[in-house]
Amino acid sequence: MDAFSELYKTVLERKANAQAGSYTGYLFAQGLDKILKKLGEECAETIIAAKNGAKAELIGELSDLAFHAAVLMAQCDVAPADIAAELGRRGEKVGNLKVFHQVDKNT
Repeated sequence: MDAFSELYKTVLERKANAQAGSYTGYLFAQGLDKILKKLGEECAETIIAAKNGAKAELIGELSDLAFHAAVLMAQCDVAPADIAAELGRRGEKVGNLKVFHQVDKNT
């Protein structure tokens, strides 16, 4: 089992058996809005770490982002296998580059 699947399993266990003082339990008790807020915060912190070029900081922020994504997945009943299947499906696509609208930044 890979590290993310192990993390997800632990998150599910914490969801089912909330322990006093557990941050994961706290997130589930607060509900979806709190989980989404934390996920958004971690996204922003990941962007900043990447922009700063600090690899160790980026690794830490990506780890926080992965944890909060696992909590959201558990809250919404999405398993790692669901994500793996979707990524596999997308990986089979060829020639799927999106054409983006060009914006004239001088106007």
